[in-house]
Amino acid sequence: MKKVLITLLLCLGYASFGFGQVQSNLELLDIFNMEFVSDPQISPDGSKIIYVRNFKDVMTDRNLSNLWIVNFDGSNNRPLTTGNHNDFAPKWSHDGNKIVFKSNMADEKMKLYLMWLDTKEVMALTNTPQAPGQVSWSHDDRYVAFNMFVPEADKSIIKMPAKPEGAKWNAPPKYIDKMNYRGDGQGYLKGGNMQLFTLPISGGTPKQLTFKEFDHGGPIWAKDNTHLYFSANFHKDEEMEPADSDIYQISVTSGEMKKLTERYGPDTHPVLSPDGTQIAYLGYDDRLQGYQLTQLYVMNTDGSGSRLISGGFDRDVEDMVWNSKGKGLYFIFTDKGEGKLASMSLSGKVDDITDNLGGLSLGRPYNAASFSGSNNNRFAYTLGDASHPSDLGVSDGKSNRRLTAVNDDLFSFKKLGKVEEMWWKSSYDQRDIQGWAVTPPDFDPSKKYPMILEIHGGPFTSYGDVYSAEIQAYAAAGYVVLYTNPRGSTSYGEEFGNLIHHDYPNHDYDDLMSGVDALIAKGYVDTDNLFVTGGSGGGVLTAWIVGKTDRFKAAVVAKPVINWTSFVLYADGVQFFSKYWFGKKPWEDPENYQRRSPLTYVGNVNTPTMLMTGEEDYRTPIAESEQFYAALKLENVETALVRIPGASHGIANKPSNLIAKIASVLAWFEKYKGE
Repeated sequence: MKKVLITLLLCLGYASFGFGQVQSNLELLDIFNMEFVSDPQISPDGSKIIYVRNFKDVMTDRNLSNLWIVNFDGSNNRPLTTGNHNDFAPKWSHDGNKIVFKSNMADEKMKLYLMWLDTKEVMALTNTPQAPGQVSWSHDDRYVAFNMFVPEADKSIIKMPAKPEGAKWNAPPKYIDKMNYRGDGQGYLKGGNMQLFTLPISGGTPKQLTFKEFDHGGPIWAKDNTHLYFSANFHKDEEMEPADSDIYQISVTSGEMKKLTERYGPDTHPVLSPDGTQIAYLGYDDRLQGYQLTQLYVMNTDGSGSRLISGGFDRDVEDMVWNSKGKGLYFIFTDKGEGKLASMSLSGKVDDITDNLGGLSLGRPYNAASFSGSNNNRFAYTLGDASHPSDLGVSDGKSNRRLTAVNDDLFSFKKLGKVEEMWWKSSYDQRDIQGWAVTPPDFDPSKKYPMILEIHGGPFTSYGDVYSAEIQAYAAAGYVVLYTNPRGSTSYGEEFGNLIHHDYPNHDYDDLMSGVDALIAKGYVDTDNLFVTGGSGGGVLTAWIVGKTDRFKAAVVAKPVINWTSFVLYADGVQFFSKYWFGKKPWEDPENYQRRSPLTYVGNVNTPTMLMTGEEDYRTPIAESEQFYAALKLENVETALVRIPGASHGIANKPSNLIAKIASVLAWFEKYKGE
């Protein structure tokens, strides 16, 4: 009977039963089956972790999430919430008996919920028109504080006459007088600001604490529960100084406010020490560079004694928590494309704890991770490498463990491409450049394979040895893929990141071409079938490359900047780019803007080039792609324009959009690939 059952299961294709099903390559629809862990929150006593388990629904094309809980030793892993909705942002109470979290489980309205962990009873704390933002528990666990958007009607000087009764007129004109009037992923911005609120855990009406016409960052409570600390940019010239924020203190009873920091540059992310006497925070002295290290500072809670802690550490401090004795902090950072967890003493001494943090970027191989710490110096973090998206990892500072494997059901019968780290010398100045080569499943080094150079955006960010559905899809289609961290990438120090300061794109080209040459030297790349693609900053570089060389058979330029003059006047955050990336406005230095624009070199392009951008992209608006498309048409270069409906700069805001992006790239390359 058992043999009959096994034979039947094999015939039906039940790969998840592990009965020797023949493995196959990943398919695009498999993206709907990929899951990942995010936002692991360890309990105050370190005994349990609540984490967000993210999944997708193929029928509604939605990204969904539930909360799960597991013991620190990995036992008793089970769901706290279930259903096709979004549950996320869990926060433990200080006594470890309750959590608050955000969810749209009742309807499409995002609410703040309270759960008692002994009974799993759930109560909605808010029913406000707007969703709460960042949430913090008071130290007596009686209140929560949060920031939330408060709408305010936009004022207009245009006064329309009253229309006759029954008349059907167009909607009234929209009067805009703010510099920042639209945002990527948000559309045209409504009037209003993020304000601070408190709310008892019994529920009711949130009490609004702030009323300034500025945005207020997420609050944290003072030890005695009488004050909140938060970050905000209250400068009158906020529109022209987008990065000059400070840390503030506000009384929860009187609303009296005190400024705690004073310098030119951002001060953000306040974290209170265990004894309540000090605040750690992140920031830097703004020198108007394209890339500046995010550094760690500590001050007394009255704002005195501010001092730089991480001055001798040449990497960005990304997030941090105090150790249990308040004598130092634990933090995460990225080093040469690898996410790490470490400790830093108040004298700046750094000791590594564990690595392989990451896996939060399912589409492309960006470094992204999160972690939390307990009162007894235990940690929960997102663990990811090239073989899987993020799972849950834990550490006690001495040993580290992986607790989940949320994609083993899928990957048990799917073959992945192998990822190999590479280093080479740039032809420009012999600097060491890092990258990763991904070979197709069932790779045979004696054969020749077509190659895709895939370039990251930013440009001030980094790729790493982490899982990427997009890269694996290209490998599954039979391509060798090269992805790299050329100059300007983060995680190699401030000097390396600023090699492109006021000079991007330029010598990144040399770094990338040297990487292609290094991969070709391995002997398994078909030099007659080289392809190139990239998104955002990678789209800039892809458009730059086809204007500089004809070595690629075809290119896909995704969500690019083509004309820097139009971009800095049209992108969201218009006050930022000319100030930090150019140093002058377009009419003050037109030659520099023209020199760095791919549009300038369109007359050199012979490579068949596809353009692809989301129709609602306000970071690199689709007009950039349309300019290049029109220019290529005028130059009689083979081209196509792909518009992704409903998508902003993050094209993969829906699972099907990620599939559409990959399918578009592969279709264009297959069209020009020679046998």
